[in-house]
Amino acid sequence: MITEPALVVGLGCRKGCPASALRALLDQVLRAHGLDLGQVQAMASIDLKQDEPGLLELAQQLSLPLTFFSSAQLAPYDSRLSHRSQAAFERTGCHGVAESAALAMAECLQAGSAQLLVPRQKSAEATLALAVCP
Repeated sequence: MITEPALVVGLGCRKGCPASALRALLDQVLRAHGLDLGQVQAMASIDLKQDEPGLLELAQQLSLPLTFFSSAQLAPYDSRLSHRSQAAFERTGCHGVAESAALAMAECLQAGSAQLLVPRQKSAEATLALAVCP
């Protein structure tokens, strides 16, 4: 029996981004890569977003844990990012919130080196990346 890989969603968003926009991006990415929402074990973002209503609402809707990391906790993942954004760094102290958060959360769930399964995907209001738990 082949088991599906456990996925972690890393998210970044603009202030005030609604849960519906985050969910639309998540559904679009999962569909495009032939993945199932049931494979998602957790979500993560940067601590600057810990009071962001859309992120909190999405986690509640999906009944998934949502973890927030500081820019210092995300910084070690810089060298593994598919895209390093200077604008993101100036706003957050992190070169890529979605990818870094996904990798950090996946490595919290399972010991070992997580991998990006889907690099940063963008919508008008949000970014999303998927990491695989090792």
